[in-house]
Amino acid sequence: MQVKDIMVRDVVTVSPFATLREAMSLMKRHDLKSLVVEQQTPQDAWGLVTYTNVLKTIVAENGDIDLVNVYDVCARPAISVGESLDVRHVAGLMTQNGIKRLLVLRDNELLGLVTMNDIVGSVMEMID
Repeated sequence: MQVKDIMVRDVVTVSPFATLREAMSLMKRHDLKSLVVEQQTPQDAWGLVTYTNVLKTIVAENGDIDLVNVYDVCARPAISVGESLDVRHVAGLMTQNGIKRLLVLRDNELLGLVTMNDIVGSVMEMID
C-alpha cells in the first residue's frame, strides 16, 4: 500500500502571517489538530502548525494568542514524503522520530497529509 492510497487530500492551509487565534479558529471550524502553513513562493518550504505548537506558545506567552503569528511557532520546513512511498516506510519514519503527521509532496507541490491515524486505520481495515 502506498501513501497516496491513504493520505488526506483535502488539506486546510493557513497563512504564516495569520495569528494563532485565526489558526485556532480554522482548526475548530474544520475539527482539525493541525494546519499546513502555506508557502510564500513556489520554492519556499511548507510548514505545519499543531495543537501542541499552539499550546506551548499559549503557556509561554501567558495566553495572548493575538500577538504571535503562525510563522513564529510552526515547524518549517515540515517533514514530507512522496505519494508513491510504501506506507510501511512512512510508519517506520514516524515511529522512529516521534512524528504524528507528514506532508505529501510532489516537486514541492502539496498533495495531501498522512497521519499516524490514517496508517492505523488502514491496518485495522485489513484485519476485518
